[in-house]
Amino acid sequence: MQKQDYYNDFFEIGHQKINFSFFELSLPDDDPVYTLKKVMEELDFSGLLACYSNKGRTGYNPIMLYAVVTYANMRGVRAVDRIVDLCQRDLAFIWLTKGQKPQRDTFYDFKGKKLTGEVLHELNYQFMRRLEKEGLITLKELYIDGTKIEANANRYTFVWRGSLNYHLAGLLDTIDALYAKYNTFLHENGYGPKYDLGDARMFVIEGMDKVRKVIEENRNRKLTKHKKISNNTVIEINHCSPLEILKLQKNLIRIAEGEGIGFVYGKGKHKPEIQKLYEELEECGSRLMEYKECFEIMGKDRNSYSKTDLEATFMRMKENHMLNGRLKPAYNVQIAVENYFLIHGYVSNDRTDYNTLIPVLEKHQNAFGDTLEAVTADSGYCSEKNLLYLKENEIKSFIKLQDHEKRKTRAYKEDIGKYYNMTYEVFENEHYYICRDGRELRYIRTENKEQDGYTQTVEVYGCTDCSDCEHKSKCLYKYNEEKNPDRNKVMKINERREELKEESNANIQSEEGILKRQTRSIQTEGHFGDIKENENFRRSNYRSAEKVYKEFMLYAIGRNLMKYHRFLHHEIEKYEGKKGQKTA
Repeated sequence: MQKQDYYNDFFEIGHQKINFSFFELSLPDDDPVYTLKKVMEELDFSGLLACYSNKGRTGYNPIMLYAVVTYANMRGVRAVDRIVDLCQRDLAFIWLTKGQKPQRDTFYDFKGKKLTGEVLHELNYQFMRRLEKEGLITLKELYIDGTKIEANANRYTFVWRGSLNYHLAGLLDTIDALYAKYNTFLHENGYGPKYDLGDARMFVIEGMDKVRKVIEENRNRKLTKHKKISNNTVIEINHCSPLEILKLQKNLIRIAEGEGIGFVYGKGKHKPEIQKLYEELEECGSRLMEYKECFEIMGKDRNSYSKTDLEATFMRMKENHMLNGRLKPAYNVQIAVENYFLIHGYVSNDRTDYNTLIPVLEKHQNAFGDTLEAVTADSGYCSEKNLLYLKENEIKSFIKLQDHEKRKTRAYKEDIGKYYNMTYEVFENEHYYICRDGRELRYIRTENKEQDGYTQTVEVYGCTDCSDCEHKSKCLYKYNEEKNPDRNKVMKINERREELKEESNANIQSEEGILKRQTRSIQTEGHFGDIKENENFRRSNYRSAEKVYKEFMLYAIGRNLMKYHRFLHHEIEKYEGKKGQKTA
């Protein structure tokens, strides 16, 4: 095949010098470009070559372009204009391009259209399998952490769910009044029976009753700020609701044509009543469509987005350009590390880390099979859903609990109102707790709670009689003897979650867990320190989650190759941890 033959001769040079008519360029023997060449000679580029057509003129070699972009990231260069300049001035880049001078459009087309996320996956995983064969990684354990990278979007083009809820509630009140005005218009003029039109009924939007209730409470408190409406209130706009307004407009057009009423425009012309009603419906319908589109862009999982990068979410970041803690559009970037190498990268617009662990683990399973044995992460990943996934897949959890530090305090151990400081008993297959006063808290019922597509099961226990208990003030949460003297103790326990948490806590408290937590802090935080402080990778150059992911993965591949180069030249050694040192 002509394409395969043309592109595969890229590595048949075999020399380290390029002869020109006037001079000879030479590179140091320990330049990282030779490590790059050594690695790329054994990679399979069939996925990348499949993105190119056999027809037309053959352009720049895609393998050469990938080599140039990767080597640039090894050197910490991400800007395309800077890469173009280096291809004309830097010896290593000139050696890679054989003296060719690709321009910025070539690199933008290559990175934007040809180099897909799937191609980057495969090339990175091929390199990971090479590292596994050489004993630098095992692919049996992962150290996971995340950071926020600012999106390439305007900082002040935000759209908030709470603000949309507030204005949508006002709009629906206006539309409701227009429906009443429309029905009155038909009745007063007799157009209903004449044109066989019945009374119009206002459509229903799920979730609006809750929003209206909050707005009314705010008005009673003389509060006018939109932030008082919860961002967590998800409103479902009926797909037909904007069309219902359109039906009313069509009815008005039909009446106007039947009665010979013409619509007028321009200064000094008096609009008929039917035209005014039509235009009011038109304005409200347009606004409703705009809100509907905003909700569709935002989805159910986000409470904000940026108008200049629709996939970016506003997040509170540790560093801020104004040093005042304002929110900025950003992406949540996750890394999975082993022995300094970035095994996986994952880009999400979720503000928290709860929902990012399972996608990273699924990527690992799809790429390398069921090789994973242990996962180490901080408390941001500690959720019932994640811990249960690890247990079901027989992966040992070394995830720090959210109350890890609190468990060390005396207040935690002496809180008599918590179930873990009560006596747990079983009698004839019935579970119950005994409080400090010796009273029994029996099982009452089981409650199910749906959250993020996952069902949590909670068991409710309660005491039938807490009267005359001297520990009430310490046992009952916010107990007021004057307001509710007859209140009894009730507590909700997610027993499955607590069991999973205790297993993970036992793992991180072991000697192996202490070493793994040490290693995670050093390796993942070390990468983020390099990325943000040394390499100044704080803001993406591209928009949309896919392009941000490709930019980060190119950077990660460059870092991995640079780490590999340093291993080959014995500049760094495999990290074994400080076994004699304990950590909190």
